Amino acid sequence: MNENNDTEKELNEALLAEENGKIVSQNSKHLIHCLSIIGQIEGHYVLSEQNKTTKYEHIIPALVAIEQDRSVEGLLIILNTVGGDVEAGLAIAELIAGMKTPTVSLVLGGGHSIGVPLAVSAKRSFIVPSASMTIHPVRMNGTVLGVPQTLSFFNRMQDRIVDFVVRNSNISEDSLRSLMMNTEELAMDVGSVVDGETAEKLGLIDHMGTLGDALECLYEMIGNTAPRYE
Repeated sequence: MNENNDTEKELNEALLAEENGKIVSQNSKHLIHCLSIIGQIEGHYVLSEQNKTTKYEHIIPALVAIEQDRSVEGLLIILNTVGGDVEAGLAIAELIAGMKTPTVSLVLGGGHSIGVPLAVSAKRSFIVPSASMTIHPVRMNGTVLGVPQTLSFFNRMQDRIVDFVVRNSNISEDSLRSLMMNTEELAMDVGSVVDGETAEKLGLIDHMGTLGDALECLYEMIGNTAPRYE
């Protein structure tokens, strides 16, 4: 009876992990955890059921578990996101950046808006040639008070994002802010859209490559990393 309950529990956990986009490869050179961040980053407010979302209350405990699990040797983060909640996205990015587990990110399709800090949060970042990244100032939906305090809040939030991206990539602050405030590219917005090749040239992303390149880099990092939390 207990064995049946344990089997059912393991099956339910596996199904939940797959539903949340968290897959662990078992029969491989190294035990790699694959974490997908797709659609829109859902933060403090629940989005419509029609939206494909990544919920930060699922991702945060998953990252903590990965960091503690000594059997997991590396983390591969697959990104295809339009952005979303700024504070939730930045919180996830800070957790990834602070991990001792070897981490590699791969941008597929898009790594837009708050997806930019998420892409650069890994120790090594990759982007496929066909992917793109939208870089723009902080925006907020809903009612906004037109007072100096609101502008100050936006500026401080934007400074936090700029500081994080600059610290975790090779792009200069001047270049990043210039891309953010570009008024000549987007018809209905301020900002820039860069493709994979441009993202690499700017130093925003470390390498342009595919899944095989990202895994090869992760395997090399694992081979050069001492065991953690012994």
